[in-house]
Amino acid sequence: MISLAGRTARRSPLLAIWYLFLFTMVAIGVYSGARVLIEGLRVTNLTDELPWGLWIVIDLSSIALGAGAFTLSAAVYVFGLKHYASIARAAVFVGLLGYTSAMLALFVDIGRPDRFYHPVLYWNPHSVLWEITIAVMFYTTVLVLEFTPIIVESTPLNRYSLARWLGHRLHQVMPVVALIGMGISMVHQSSLGATYGILTARPVWFSPTAPVLFILSAVAAGPALTLLVTMISGELMQKRMVPEDVLQGVARFVGFASLAYLYLKLWSWMSVNYYSHVPGHAASIRILNENTPYDFTFWWGEVLMGALVPAIIFLWPRLRRNRYMLMLGALMVVAGLVINRWNVTLSGLVVPLDWSPGVLDVFPINTYEPSLIEWGVAAGIVGYSWLGWTLGVRYLRLYPNVVRVVRRRAVTRPAVAEGGEQPATAR
Repeated sequence: MISLAGRTARRSPLLAIWYLFLFTMVAIGVYSGARVLIEGLRVTNLTDELPWGLWIVIDLSSIALGAGAFTLSAAVYVFGLKHYASIARAAVFVGLLGYTSAMLALFVDIGRPDRFYHPVLYWNPHSVLWEITIAVMFYTTVLVLEFTPIIVESTPLNRYSLARWLGHRLHQVMPVVALIGMGISMVHQSSLGATYGILTARPVWFSPTAPVLFILSAVAAGPALTLLVTMISGELMQKRMVPEDVLQGVARFVGFASLAYLYLKLWSWMSVNYYSHVPGHAASIRILNENTPYDFTFWWGEVLMGALVPAIIFLWPRLRRNRYMLMLGALMVVAGLVINRWNVTLSGLVVPLDWSPGVLDVFPINTYEPSLIEWGVAAGIVGYSWLGWTLGVRYLRLYPNVVRVVRRRAVTRPAVAEGGEQPATAR
């Protein structure tokens, strides 16, 4: 009891510093967001030639990293793998934080946030972006429905019969909700890739494989993030959040998903860079390599560190059983996805739309570096998601099978006397 109280006392100052850090990030984000809403996008480094920047990268990354919700929920409620219910709740919460983070990024990025409701009133079914908007709204609703029983169970709402009845009914229809959510999420994850892949005017973006690559990268990175925050939370709280075989199962799934993503990514690259030669694409890649670190971030960030090395860690049993290697592999997958979304978003905008091989250097290369206000909004969104997770893991029943881990200090054995006899005190 004394040692537990001592550990709690030692952790309290660190926890207070952590909360202060997160609230500072959120405050910076609120200030920066207010500047954008009051003064407009002129306080950013976004231009008509390069209208998508850091906030769209956060939007795309947040949505993809929230894909663990539909992946693990489908495993439990659709495919009947009930054993993974011990981590499915956390995945739903990660998904909810991811999608709300994406909405915050879009709120400041669209320029006219007062018109956020226009896609609901003015339909444009021929637009991929309109389809994404509607799908994100529907899937966020699905996540709220999935998370409501957890709120009821973890809060004083559980004292009221009506709230318990609502939570029970939602739990009963959860297989249907999870199935609908899986369909909606897969559709709009692929549509995010199609937003770039259908644009023939920008050769770097145009790719029939882009929708599938976006799905596969999200299927790998979403569970990887859930795995990462689960293990980090367990280490900090000295608890076993989920059974070890669940961690191992999720890790193997992420490993195979990373291999599938890597396979298709390499074939997509070879189809336009090795087996064929499209002048517009080749010229665009040359411009990117001359003016940006695109080649380095693609091969080292996306391919090697973001897919190949994590796949080896997750699929090699000896490495997978090492908890720190497991966390490193999950972090690599998450970082690789963010780098991919940055590369995809900026690559097609850096190369001028009007540039052609026959008119060299007539149109300047588009350059972009996020302004301090953009970084401030990004810090606020990240701080919001980290603060939400910190509060959720402490006060909500995200892990139904959590077990406290007691780490005992090693006891030094008395020296053995000559002749192999232990001292009488040791015996």
